Amino acid sequence: MLKKFLVTFILFLYSNIVCAQDLLNILSDAFENNSRLNAERANLNVSKQDLNISKGEFLPSITISGDVATQKDTDRVDYSGAALQNTHGEPASKSVVIEQKIFDGFTNYNDVRKAKLELEYSKIKLDKLEQTVLLDAVKVYYGLGYNYKNLEFNQLNFELLERQFEADKSRLERGEIGLADFAQSESSLAGANAKLIKATNELVSGKRNFEKIIGSESPEKIDLGFFPNVAIPNSLQTATAIAEQINPSLNLAKLDMEIAKKELLIARGDIAPSATLSYSLKKNEDLSSAVDEREQEEVKAVIKWPIFDGGKNLSSVKKAKFKAKQKQLIFDDVSKNIRIEIANAWTTYGSSKGLLDATRAQLKAAEIANEGITLEYDSGSKRTTLEVIQSRSLLLDSRTSYAKAQRDLAIAQFNLLAAIGDLYLDRIK
Repeated sequence: MLKKFLVTFILFLYSNIVCAQDLLNILSDAFENNSRLNAERANLNVSKQDLNISKGEFLPSITISGDVATQKDTDRVDYSGAALQNTHGEPASKSVVIEQKIFDGFTNYNDVRKAKLELEYSKIKLDKLEQTVLLDAVKVYYGLGYNYKNLEFNQLNFELLERQFEADKSRLERGEIGLADFAQSESSLAGANAKLIKATNELVSGKRNFEKIIGSESPEKIDLGFFPNVAIPNSLQTATAIAEQINPSLNLAKLDMEIAKKELLIARGDIAPSATLSYSLKKNEDLSSAVDEREQEEVKAVIKWPIFDGGKNLSSVKKAKFKAKQKQLIFDDVSKNIRIEIANAWTTYGSSKGLLDATRAQLKAAEIANEGITLEYDSGSKRTTLEVIQSRSLLLDSRTSYAKAQRDLAIAQFNLLAAIGDLYLDRIK
């Protein structure tokens, strides 16, 4: 007895490990093949370069330039009207200019701070999209699992009703049942065939949707009863508290608000004075008929203060203020909506667990009832064709309801984690 128990337990563990590995492989495929994720990863690299560009504004700029020309002066005369000799020259110049911004109203400083926030924004945006892709992959995985079960159940139901139809046809010929009973059997078979066609089409659609979302061929079998081990918070309050720290949508809204504040500071910096220091070294060759070479050095300090620009700068400051206020309101709204989403996801998860237990009990009772009614009907008791059809219809409904409950509970777990913002591939066991 103990040996049998151990073998059963080992097989159960092995089955769970295989199912978990299959699910993880499928979710990994979704990560690798998803074009939206690849595009967002590219966007993250763009944000990194934007930060480098902003930092570069603090460094001096060095410019080397040179030019050469050909000049020919003809028909020259002096002040007395006497003709002068024609000249020909090839003037050339070389220069080096070094320029350094000394002060710009802290615009560059705030540009760097903004770029850092935008880089963080891109990281969180990628994180949010990864969680969305994971949730979509889980939905399509368990949805396909349900499609397989639904087809299996409808195929069994059709075969049972087909056998009953043949049996009732023989019984009608022997006079054991009436034409009305046979018509009921025939109608039920036609209805079962219609449901089977629908289930077949839904499976085909489910496979295509799987290939679209995951980016690989759909598996031929999915264990709908496998529920991965994921860390679910023990209370709604805990789930909400975790979301306030890590939820990507909330953090994106918070960063949007901080970026808007930096944009306001940048707009204010545009109306502040600025100072620039530059050094240039220039060398000219064949400058004129009188000067062959010249070397010139210059150190220059420039101070600018925009006093009036048609009201553009002041309007930019006002616009940035309104935008900062807008982002604050959006953040408040997102925060409220996330709490509602978590509460709804928590309720759905709890009800899904209860529904799974209820449909399991319903299925067990329907199987017992159908077995008993079918045996009584086949033995020639007073059970009618309608009673057999109703029991088999109830059995089909119970089987599909239980499969739906399995699918819904698995998805509800992941949906709750996604609402919290804690849905990661490495958390799925």
